Amino acid sequence: MPSSGTLALIAGPCVIESEEHARFVAREIRNMVGMEFIFKASFDKANRSSVASYRGPGIREGMRILSGLKADGYRILTDIHEPWQADVAAEACDVLQIPAYLCRQTDLLIAAGQTGRIVNIKKGQFLSPWDIRLAADKVASTGNNNIFITERGVSFGYNNLVVDMRSLVILRSFGWPVVFDATHSVQMPGAAGDKSGGQPQFIEPLARAAVAIGVDALFVEVHEEPAHALSDGANALPLMELGGLWRRLVEIDTLTRRHLAPEA
Repeated sequence: MPSSGTLALIAGPCVIESEEHARFVAREIRNMVGMEFIFKASFDKANRSSVASYRGPGIREGMRILSGLKADGYRILTDIHEPWQADVAAEACDVLQIPAYLCRQTDLLIAAGQTGRIVNIKKGQFLSPWDIRLAADKVASTGNNNIFITERGVSFGYNNLVVDMRSLVILRSFGWPVVFDATHSVQMPGAAGDKSGGQPQFIEPLARAAVAIGVDALFVEVHEEPAHALSDGANALPLMELGGLWRRLVEIDTLTRRHLAPEA
């Protein structure tokens, strides 16, 4: 987990496309990085650009699939969008994720906190880094301090996002583990008309910069064929590139932690 003192990885497909696909991606990630990662997949993508876009299998089927992966030893993260989903998802998942667009929804944050699970709050594209602390405080008010805060870029206007690396330093000052979302940060919201575009060539440069700053975890969505992914393929990392990227980031993390560690 991100609080373990070494760089943690959250990775998986944007959405559950099928049970077979989820198991395939989880197995491939495991083969590249080992079991010490958190598998991410959404049972529902409630904020797709178009009403015609694929959203996922739904909570009942999604939890069945994720429960099977958890039984196989994987740690699991998924999004929740409504307060009632928190308890249901908590039965199968180690981490409940609050989507960026919903990061100020008090009832959702409270419900997630009350499960006792880790709560990963995506910082909204519309928030300054210091504003997200108020969202984390809502979760902490339940007595649950198992909180991650994720940076995923800020709205720049006209279908673009920008990552202010200063925000990672500010977020770390709050005392909770900080995650950098390297794939949503290169998303171009709505740029493809009825769906989002992306600039995946910038995934690694941004990830390297974030790790050098000293984030606790990297969040990356992967797909074996991004062009055919059912959601967010335009900003996904090709699955087969994850192993090499992860090795390079771990090297940077090791060097960074050595220099940031207090002298004895």
